[in-house]
Amino acid sequence: MNRRDWLATVGATAACVGAGFSRPEAQTPAATPAPAAPDTTRFFPGFTSFRVKTTGAEINGVIGGSGPPLLLLHGAPQSHITWRIVAPKLAANYTVIATDLRGYGDSSKPADGEEHANYSKRAMALDQVEVMRHFGFQTFPVIGQDRGGRVAQRLMLDHPNVVTAGAVLDIIPTYYLYTHVTLDFVQSYYHWFSYLRRAPAPENELKTQYDAQLARATSDVQKEYARVMSNPETIHAMCEDYRASASIDLTHDAADLDTKIACPLRVLWAEKGVVGRYDVMGIWRERAARATGRSMPGGHNLQEDVPALVEQEIRDLLRG
Repeated sequence: MNRRDWLATVGATAACVGAGFSRPEAQTPAATPAPAAPDTTRFFPGFTSFRVKTTGAEINGVIGGSGPPLLLLHGAPQSHITWRIVAPKLAANYTVIATDLRGYGDSSKPADGEEHANYSKRAMALDQVEVMRHFGFQTFPVIGQDRGGRVAQRLMLDHPNVVTAGAVLDIIPTYYLYTHVTLDFVQSYYHWFSYLRRAPAPENELKTQYDAQLARATSDVQKEYARVMSNPETIHAMCEDYRASASIDLTHDAADLDTKIACPLRVLWAEKGVVGRYDVMGIWRERAARATGRSMPGGHNLQEDVPALVEQEIRDLLRG
């Protein structure tokens, strides 16, 4: 696909979101102040909780350890506790910061914004830069899984002088997926298209699903995940994240087609997952100047399924 065809596809996708799938403007809720967050440090020995006010949100997270900084970003519909196994290990050598992306976990849920702009990866990335600056870190590496990986990609593109190294776990770039739609992609990523529908249909369906998970939860981890996932405001924010990915994020990505991620990039993916069906490294080398990577055993949430392997990959990346 040449650049002209690509931009036409982006425009068509964005128009589809704006015309048929986005939340009607009249139904857009006002910004909601973030409530006091429950303490999640029980999952992170030696860490402390924090809340940092950024330009467009209030970000919740935990910080622990000492040494050079390291930022960890979670996927959907999870929160920062997805890093509960890996983060304490890395804290032996690094100052580890694990946040809830805006709209997720116990971070605030801003109003949608024009064209879902408040849930663009650009806005989410800026949150993270401002959180790290709050703690005195002007440069840092970032590790992101799933949606967090998409925020990490935008971080590396928008702030090349800030991010020193990055890793993305089990994702293919969003723009590639939306411009290479196949039946296999639609069937495997059905939720992407489901969440693009007008509110409140997908929100109501997810609320029913997550309430059922909360009722079935038995372990502390399951209950904590279900607690934040079943929040109606979190559910709507997550749908806005996906709506932004199919509209304003594509516009931002189109503008960066000729720009590659400059810092070292480590790409990891589940060997038996959907991502592994693609030419993962070939695709990422089109987007990054110094990309290396490998498949790994385990499922989509690699940091929970094979935490020791993920920890080692992060350490190898940070050692250069």
